[in-house]
Amino acid sequence: MIFNRQLNLNCGNKVAIIGTGFVGSTTAYSLMLDGIASEIVLIDKDKKLAQGHALDLMHGMQFTNSTNIIAGDSFELVADAKIVIVTAGAAQKSDQSRSELLNTNVNIFKNIIPEIVKHNKDCILLIVTNPLDVMTYVAYKLSGFEKCKVFGTGTVLDTSRLRYLMGQEFKISPKDINAYILGEHGDSQFVWWSHANIAGMPISNFTQDEKDLLNKLYKKVKDLVYEVIDKKGATYFAIATVITKIIRAILTNQARVLTVSSVVSDENGKELCISVPTVLRSGGICQVLNIDLDKQEQLLWDKSCSKIKAEIAQALDIIY
Repeated sequence: MIFNRQLNLNCGNKVAIIGTGFVGSTTAYSLMLDGIASEIVLIDKDKKLAQGHALDLMHGMQFTNSTNIIAGDSFELVADAKIVIVTAGAAQKSDQSRSELLNTNVNIFKNIIPEIVKHNKDCILLIVTNPLDVMTYVAYKLSGFEKCKVFGTGTVLDTSRLRYLMGQEFKISPKDINAYILGEHGDSQFVWWSHANIAGMPISNFTQDEKDLLNKLYKKVKDLVYEVIDKKGATYFAIATVITKIIRAILTNQARVLTVSSVVSDENGKELCISVPTVLRSGGICQVLNIDLDKQEQLLWDKSCSKIKAEIAQALDIIY
């Protein structure tokens, strides 16, 4: 099913979304409102669902930039897409860790990723499916793509949640807060407090109880996702805006620094995917920045790496 409208000024910016559940469909809506994509492709094994979302989006096209909307269940539709977003996979439940999703979603990727590559060997793969870091690595191995062309949304959303909470605490716009969450997009993530600041000033300038406050904020960030899932069943609004921001950074060659889950090597040369400040440009990952960690942060980084590598090993057993 193809709905045609006059293309917007971003002609040639075709983006495909695999999986049209809560995250996939909301991402399509966010991308349409943003206007950066000239064409949005919705692909789902439930063809009727994908077509329904496409119709719903087109009904609001009078009030947005003109965008082609394509819907179906065939992976042939990814041809010529600059970016393919993968949201397909089992959803996380309120009493379930991201890691518990691993077996189910690795098997789903064993079918999805080769089909994408069959029809498009030049795209960038943006992974959203959890457990995010492991699934990004799985996509990297199954695709055979260069590491610059496969990455996950990482801790970009976690970082946004942190800055929101800090903004609420200090009554300052999150846009003026410079703080990042690194490591796993999961329970072993940590805040890079040693380099956090507000408008270039240390956090200690804004509170007398820095240590207790920072620990409280960190715990809140970790618990927020489970609170949202418990209250509404899933998280999809915020992650859709994150995905759209990443897509815009790539398609407009912005050289934005975002904590996406990138392919890196540990001290022994072993590859894994983990969230670090990364420069994104039109070709995908332009540069992974070196991070300066204090002693405690290094321990947390090592713990996060170990957890991800253990789950990668489990995933590889399933693949091979």
